[in-house]
Amino acid sequence: MKHFHVASVMLALSLTSTMSLAQSTTDYQDQAKLHDIAKAVSPERIEADIRTLVGFGTRHTLSETESDTQGIGAARRWIKNEFEQISQACGGCLEVYFQSKTISGETRIPDATEVVSVIAVQRGSHDPNRYVLMSGDIDSRVSDVMNSTSISPGANDNASGVAGTLEAARVLSKYKFNGSIVYAALAGEEQGLFGGKILAEQAQKDGWRIKAVLNNDMIGNIEGINGVINNTTARIFAEGTRQTETPEEARVRRFTGGEVDSPSRNLARYIDLMADRYIPNLDTMVIYRLDRFGRGGHHRPFNDLGYPGVRIMETNENYNRQHQDIRSENGIDYGDTIEGVNFEYAAKLTALNAVSLAGMAWAPAPPAKVEINGAVKPSTTLNWQALDPKQNPQLKGYKIYWRYTDAPQWQFSRFVGNVNSYTLDNIVIDNYFFGVASVSQDGAESPVVFPGAAGAFGE
Repeated sequence: MKHFHVASVMLALSLTSTMSLAQSTTDYQDQAKLHDIAKAVSPERIEADIRTLVGFGTRHTLSETESDTQGIGAARRWIKNEFEQISQACGGCLEVYFQSKTISGETRIPDATEVVSVIAVQRGSHDPNRYVLMSGDIDSRVSDVMNSTSISPGANDNASGVAGTLEAARVLSKYKFNGSIVYAALAGEEQGLFGGKILAEQAQKDGWRIKAVLNNDMIGNIEGINGVINNTTARIFAEGTRQTETPEEARVRRFTGGEVDSPSRNLARYIDLMADRYIPNLDTMVIYRLDRFGRGGHHRPFNDLGYPGVRIMETNENYNRQHQDIRSENGIDYGDTIEGVNFEYAAKLTALNAVSLAGMAWAPAPPAKVEINGAVKPSTTLNWQALDPKQNPQLKGYKIYWRYTDAPQWQFSRFVGNVNSYTLDNIVIDNYFFGVASVSQDGAESPVVFPGAAGAFGE
C-alpha cells in the first residue's frame, strides 16, 4: 500500500508540473493595427496589377528592353513607377531604385545581359539598418527556358508575387516602423536566381542586418494538378541547418540540438502564428525543406549567405500552368494565364506577408547572443545580450519560450521582464527546446531565437 501511495503522490506531482507549464503560457497580446493591415489588402488592386504585368506579353529575362509596352524592360519600368507613386502618396517614405548587374557566360544567360531588379526601401525610425524583406520575381517563361519572344503571361508565376509585393507596400507605407522594410521585385529568377543573388550579396556588402526574407513565388493558384481545389491553406518552406554553419558549430549542435530551430524555421513558426491570429480562414503548413523537392526560389541566395529566409506559396500547384507554352492538348489547357489566378486567395497570402512584416518591424530586434545552460541541474538558465535602447526604445522586455522536442510549435512561454538572464526553476533542460523573443511595450514580438549559433538571427 505504501508503494501505491508513493506512486499516487508522484502522479499528482507530475500532473501539477504539467498544469504549471500550461498555466505559465503568456497570452499573446493582440495587435489591433495588424487586423487593420490585413483588412486593407485589396484583391481588386492585386488583380489590376497582375493584368498589367500579363499585358507585357513576356517578361523573360532576355526579352525586349526598349519597348514601352512589351518585354521585361517595360515591366520593370512600370513596377518602378508604381513604387514611386506609392512613395509620393506617403510623402516620399520609400527609396526606390533599380539594382542591376551584367551577367554572361551562364547556361541560361550565355550573352551579356543586364539583370535589373526594382527595390523599394521603407526606412525604420530608430533601427534603420535592421531589415525585413518581401520579394516576388518579375520574369516569366514558357516551356523552353531560352525562348524570350513567345507570349509568356506568367500570371501566377510570378506576377502574383510581384503584385502582392506592390500591394504590401501600398498598405504598409501608411504606417511608420522602428525597423526597415524592403519590397523587392527581383529579376532573373527563371534563369538562375540572379536577382536574389545580386541583392543578397549587395546587402551583405553594405552591412544590412537582415532578419527575415519572405519570398513569394506563386501565391494565386487554388486548383491543384491533383484535382484539389482549396483556398484555405498555404505553404511556408524553411530550411533547417543553415548553409554557413562551420564544422565547430556542427559539432556543438550535435550535443545541443538546433536542427529544426534555424532562424528560417523560427521565422516560419512566427509567420504560421500570424496566420492563425490575423488571417481568417487560412492555415499555413510549415515544411521542413529549403523549397519544393529539388527546386529553388529567390530566398535561397539569402539562405546561402546565412540570412533567415522562407518561401511563401500556394499549397496546390498546377504544373500544367507552370513553364508551359500556351496551348490545348487532349482537352487540357496549358499555360500560365490570368484564368488560373484566384485574386482573393492572392490577397489573403499578401495580407499574411503584410502583417508578418509589420509585426517584426514594430517589434524590437530579435535577441542576440542567446546562450543556455543547465546540464545535470534541476533548472534551465538562459542569457542574452541586452538590446540597444536607442535602436529599440519600444522594448518592454523579453519572453522565454519552450516546447517538447517533438512539438512543431512553441508551447509554453513566460514574460521575464527587461533582464538579460533568467532561470526557469524545475524545468529540466534535457526535456525541451528553448528560445527567447523580445517584446515591445504594446506587445509586438520578435521571432523566437534558439540558443547558440544554430538559431542566431545575428547582431
